[in-house]
Amino acid sequence: MLKELRIKNLTIIDNLFIEFEKGFNVLTGETGAGKSIIVDAIGLLMGDKAPPDMLKTGEKEGMVEAYFDDTVNPILERLSISCEDGILLRRNISLQGKSRAFINDTSVSINTLSNVCRSLIAIHGQHEHQSLLRKESHLPFLDSLGGLEEELKSFKSQYEHTMSLKKSLSELRGKIQDKEQQAEFLRFQINEIDSSNLIHGEKESLEEELAILLNQARLRELTETAYGLLYGVEGSCVEKLSLAIAKIKEISNIDRTAIELLQMLEAAYPLISDSALSLRKLRERYEAEPLRIEQINERLESIKRLEKKYKGTVEDIVAYRKSAEQELKKLESLDEETETLERDVGVNEERLAKIALELSDKRLEASRQLETRIADELGQVGFSYVDFRVSLNKKEILTENGFDEVEFLFSANPGESPKPLTKIASGGELSRIMLALKCVEIGGKGIKTDYASGLFPKTLIFDEVDAGIGGITAQNVGARLKAISSDYQVLCITHLPQIAAMAKNHLTVEKKISKDAVQVILRQLQGEMRQQEIARMLSGKVTESSLKHARELLSI
Repeated sequence: MLKELRIKNLTIIDNLFIEFEKGFNVLTGETGAGKSIIVDAIGLLMGDKAPPDMLKTGEKEGMVEAYFDDTVNPILERLSISCEDGILLRRNISLQGKSRAFINDTSVSINTLSNVCRSLIAIHGQHEHQSLLRKESHLPFLDSLGGLEEELKSFKSQYEHTMSLKKSLSELRGKIQDKEQQAEFLRFQINEIDSSNLIHGEKESLEEELAILLNQARLRELTETAYGLLYGVEGSCVEKLSLAIAKIKEISNIDRTAIELLQMLEAAYPLISDSALSLRKLRERYEAEPLRIEQINERLESIKRLEKKYKGTVEDIVAYRKSAEQELKKLESLDEETETLERDVGVNEERLAKIALELSDKRLEASRQLETRIADELGQVGFSYVDFRVSLNKKEILTENGFDEVEFLFSANPGESPKPLTKIASGGELSRIMLALKCVEIGGKGIKTDYASGLFPKTLIFDEVDAGIGGITAQNVGARLKAISSDYQVLCITHLPQIAAMAKNHLTVEKKISKDAVQVILRQLQGEMRQQEIARMLSGKVTESSLKHARELLSI
């Protein structure tokens, strides 16, 4: 239950502290006094956006804080946040548009703060009944009040799966239309690459060979010169090395320290001889081969053409060939894949239609129960005669909500058949119908939160849902709200004295304007002060007549 609410530096509020009680609480006051700010402040705890202009002029930070005496909360248990002393929710907003959220002084995300607050409070706004004027809102009302959320969730899951399969099938069929053209093109590319017989490193090897062929004359000249210096002419390296070895051998016969040097030169002799032999063979290689040059140029030109066409190296082209082959296999298996997917779509469409029909049957059952319960509730909020019906029409085309199209029909006059609620209900009637729907929701299964915790809010806030009614009707609405407050804490913001008079805890909001500032004051009313506030609400000013009427209302 909500025990305390503190608001600081929001719009025209400096620092406001409110204490609430168990049962039926009302907030009254002149229009513009600041009652809506209180609901907006609670909305911040429920995750509403906090624009910078919500701050009081001249302030850099604002705050709203709510204390609940609840000591059990599944969300907080999962977060390991203790609530044995109650739950304190706080949200700070800054001029820069940033927000910080806390639960029992533990920093949390705005989403977590919102989930916890929504498990504790439900707000029914002053304009919520306008949603009844939209025919498309009637089906969600029926599903919610009929407790069909799980069935609808199951249907939508199957619907999304089926639509996904149908989308995939459509894409496959699109591919099949130009499959042959794509496949033929891929086959051509694969054959072209295969027939080119590309080899890794071939291009570099050919370019090296071509460079040799184009420089044969120079290479032959260089090898002949080198060969002559090593072996082939008088005074060559081999000849001079032989003379040097003979001299050092003679030295070693006398000086044994020269043996090592002799051995080194003797080891070098066969290497130089072998090098000369290799030079001779290399010289023989450099023979003019014009035909080979032409072949290499043609091959290199072919490779370069493929590289330009496929925008890559030889390695890239070979890799592309592999991917093209895989793509071709996929295209060739499209027909089989399509047949399989068509069967899957058919099976899932049958399953979807079955679930949709089961949902329709449950909606029909829920609609009959809803008609009876709404009629009972409307009788308790001042309708002497009411005919409320739920019209279900089946559409041929299955949508994300099933086959059903739902519309609420209504008549408040004997002899008149029910007509679409969106066309005939007045503002006051809509307010009471919305209240009746909420009473059915509360009385039937509690108000569901956005998470599956099984915890229903125990604090219900009604923000001027009594708009457009008065007299005995207002008194009946007040009696219904009071009845609800036996099981829930009810906070009602109202302009109607008939409703305010039935509250257990009466709070009034006043706005005092001075030369330099605006001040919002909240008072808890009892005794004579409460009589005067009820009297003001009755006639706009306090008179003997209005005071007498106020005392009569308070005595009911």
